[in-house]
Amino acid sequence: MTDVEAVKNLVNRHQQLRQEIAKRIVGQQEVVDQILLSVFSGGHSLLIGVPGLAKTLMVNTIAQALGLDFKRIQFTPDLMPSDILGSEILDENRHFKFIKGPVFGNIILADEINRTPPKTQAALLEAMQERAVTVAGQHYKLDLPYFVLATQNPIEQEGTYPLPEAQLDRFMFAIKLEYPSFEEEIEVVKSTTGDEVTEINSLFTAQEIVDFQHLIRRIPVADNVVEYAVNLVGKTRPAGERATALVKEYVDWGAGPRASQNLILGAKANAAVHGKFSPDIEDVQAVAYGILRHRVIKNYKAEAEGISEEEIIKSLF
Repeated sequence: MTDVEAVKNLVNRHQQLRQEIAKRIVGQQEVVDQILLSVFSGGHSLLIGVPGLAKTLMVNTIAQALGLDFKRIQFTPDLMPSDILGSEILDENRHFKFIKGPVFGNIILADEINRTPPKTQAALLEAMQERAVTVAGQHYKLDLPYFVLATQNPIEQEGTYPLPEAQLDRFMFAIKLEYPSFEEEIEVVKSTTGDEVTEINSLFTAQEIVDFQHLIRRIPVADNVVEYAVNLVGKTRPAGERATALVKEYVDWGAGPRASQNLILGAKANAAVHGKFSPDIEDVQAVAYGILRHRVIKNYKAEAEGISEEEIIKSLF
């Protein structure tokens, strides 16, 4: 199959995937689309939303539709690195045997990642970055595709360990979940209080997803689109010469080079799922909010005046 045929195939498969997920997830189309872009780009996502917005159900449904192994880790203040990585035990023959922890899977839901101490966060972030873990001196490769979806509750901040900026930067997308509309909530209540169980069909294999990830990386990008993405990121840095007036007034720290890389990767994925063979500036703008939201660090003045990250990012276009 040529790359052109493969892109056309991806468009059809992506459409089927959205329909399959919509069997169980009402609305939240933008959130689902960003998670899928993240999967096909080979990145990780941070979901920010209040409890009860079906974050866990959404990730579970997406994992089923993708035909991937799904593991959920509920982060708590007493969770240790060995609880997620696994540990060695003595078997009946008195030999050490490694029992794999829940970090070994394809899609990992790290529920309320800010509830656990930095040591455990670091263990997960090593797995995210290296696609491998080291336990008792042994190096274990993780199965590909490997995708971490972490959730964070923006309400309860007491007794939490907020992710440092360097660790936030590891996430390709930060995705905000809003409350459903009145009509959507009615549909949610009707569909979840009955006795019917919705079956989700697996539409992909792990190897197909890895192949699609390689396909997206092979998509060519025009120099002007790369320059636009790098320029966009440069504008977020208040000390830089490209910084806008809004950024200089309201931003403490801007985005790093990883944001530029992710903008291009995300734009490639966005172009591919819409049947385009090369991304343009609109594709970069389409993924900019999710990619820059957690990388633009506002100052106290922005907080006091109620200036959101979205307003700052929109002013960069």
